[in-house]
Amino acid sequence: MFHIIWSILVGFVVGLIARWFVPGAEHMGFWLTSLVGIGGSIVGGLIARIFSQPKDGAFFHPAGFLLSIIGAIILLFAIAKFSGA
Repeated sequence: MFHIIWSILVGFVVGLIARWFVPGAEHMGFWLTSLVGIGGSIVGGLIARIFSQPKDGAFFHPAGFLLSIIGAIILLFAIAKFSGA
């Protein structure tokens, strides 16, 4: 249970930092910001998979804080492009 709470809190921080870099993403609440941060961590893990293979049996790389922020920025740009904002 604490893992889920920790993921939400870290996702919120990553989402806040990504929103700071992307203009026009200020109309998001806590939950959407957290989801962008968690999604950014998944995108960051996929980016890390390009450069090196994850451990045996794992599909994702554990994304670090920096790759999570980069992934969240990419995700915010994609949301802005496809939402027409």
